[in-house]
Amino acid sequence: MMRERSRSEELLIERVKEICAGLPETTTEVDGFGHTAFRVAGRPFVLIGGGHGNGSLSLKTDPATQEQLVSEGPYIRTPGLGQHGWVTVWGDARLDWIEVAELIREGWQRAAPKRLTRDTAGY
Repeated sequence: MMRERSRSEELLIERVKEICAGLPETTTEVDGFGHTAFRVAGRPFVLIGGGHGNGSLSLKTDPATQEQLVSEGPYIRTPGLGQHGWVTVWGDARLDWIEVAELIREGWQRAAPKRLTRDTAGY
């Protein structure tokens, strides 16, 4: 489903594409909800949507990381995916892009098949 994207959402997509450029076998596609999904081996590890008109960034984390991010803010437990460790932040939040890049790489490692993570231990 294609829909119009806000400037903030477009900026999130471009920034995440730059971070994911070095992650092997990462693909980008628009899912059935109109989210831009970054995937490895068909498994999503980043979702960018149009939440609140400013875009939203959702990241695959583990439960301990999720708890820490939610307690510190500005992340929230992702509706519908939170029970699997996902967190979401709105595109207009002040993001620590070093932290976001680390979370993206960790999410990629969680979603990637073992054959990829063995070869990319330094990511």
